[in-house]
Amino acid sequence: MKILVIHGPNLNLLGIREKDVYGTDSLSEIDAKCKALANELGIEIETRQSNSEGEIIGLIHSAREGFDGIVINPGAYTHYSYAIRDALAAVSLPVVEVHMSNIYAREEFRHKSVTAPVVRGQITGFGSNSYLLGIRAIVEVIKNAPS
Repeated sequence: MKILVIHGPNLNLLGIREKDVYGTDSLSEIDAKCKALANELGIEIETRQSNSEGEIIGLIHSAREGFDGIVINPGAYTHYSYAIRDALAAVSLPVVEVHMSNIYAREEFRHKSVTAPVVRGQITGFGSNSYLLGIRAIVEVIKNAPS
């Protein structure tokens, strides 16, 4: 089983930006935690980060070849990128959306996720653990998929 983890815009600044919202873990520390969990679960994982909407769409499209599922934190694109939403719907892979902060407890514009309707589920508000919970969730979705 192989999972693609996609980190969206500004997540390259984790550990530096808004520590009271996102915590102190850097993106490389989060990636290391994800890879350690993958080893524990006996799966493969690749992590990618992009600030570019088009590049994220390209990553989603490329996941059709060789990946069994996607864990994505679309960042602010969550709230308005119909292009990312459409890409997730088009690839026919199971997807779990994750957010480090509780987007529903923040500014009003963050309360809507345009990507949520095309993913299996959403994990929000658990800091870097949101990624780990998302990986566990996508593994279970894939394991329990009809053959």
